[in-house]
Amino acid sequence: MKAFVTGGTGFVGSHLAEALIADPKYDEVRCLVRSSEKWLSDMEFTKVSGDLTDLATISQALEDVDVIFHVAGVVRAPEKKEFTLANVDATENLIRIAQKKGITNMVILSSLAGVGPSNGTPTDETADFHPVSMYGESKQEMEEMIHRIAGPDDSIKIIRPPAVYGPREADIYTFFKTYSKGLCPIVGDGNNPKVSMVYVKDLVDGILLSSEKVDKGIHTYFIGGEKDAYTWNQISEITAKVLGKKALHIRLKADWVKKLAAVIENTASVFGIYPVVNKEKANEMILEWVCSSDKARKELGYEPSVTIEEGISRTIRWYKKYNWL
Repeated sequence: MKAFVTGGTGFVGSHLAEALIADPKYDEVRCLVRSSEKWLSDMEFTKVSGDLTDLATISQALEDVDVIFHVAGVVRAPEKKEFTLANVDATENLIRIAQKKGITNMVILSSLAGVGPSNGTPTDETADFHPVSMYGESKQEMEEMIHRIAGPDDSIKIIRPPAVYGPREADIYTFFKTYSKGLCPIVGDGNNPKVSMVYVKDLVDGILLSSEKVDKGIHTYFIGGEKDAYTWNQISEITAKVLGKKALHIRLKADWVKKLAAVIENTASVFGIYPVVNKEKANEMILEWVCSSDKARKELGYEPSVTIEEGISRTIRWYKKYNWL
């Protein structure tokens, strides 16, 4: 079998590419590389130079491909048009080219952010869309577009992970870096709002399982961790044990988070930087983000194997090994 992967140089995509390369079912793994191979540099794969706007390159790269894993996307940008181009338009172009090539098996990464926050009950696949960020809106629009253009023979799996953590991750990493310096900022009281988190290996397992489901139609799944919800108090306690140190907890009210994010974003803009903590991200940080993986368990046989304790331990060990902490 031949696989085509977009976003393979990124966090989730590189772990997925690694798993595909190790899987004897695949005799070739083609990865789209825009510039640097980054995490793929030591892996055996077929390099496709270009990006998702280069339709001729994509068309050629999809020759004889059996399954597409579309992981690429923009998660942080100051303007909506950047999200639309990368997350909606590029996905549509990829699907339409795949349809012309007769490729029906596609796995496309979406996000819990596209559906929106939960409210005391884990969100499932029947929930309506109510995103609170431009990123989330673009993922909603992407999913709606997929339903609009999917062909009768297509088997498209839409994967909606919550917060993903693990080696090579650079956003949640900010929490661990700040903690290692002796500070632990937490929104709310530490018990609320809650959050779903999935270790990257478990997410990749779920993605691979979904690719084996080839029923016609569009199949949507939340792929979360071993438990639906974690609290930031739990996460900070585990982090303290792994690092062997405690940090000063700073409890932040919702309005403080928004004001602080505005200051950070405005300051960073002077230097031409769009920071991890920004006004859009603040809208998400103050809310509950919990989803249920029950459908994936029942239909795909998905069973996350990495506990939050083991996942954080592996992640921090990796950060230390590569001098991120």
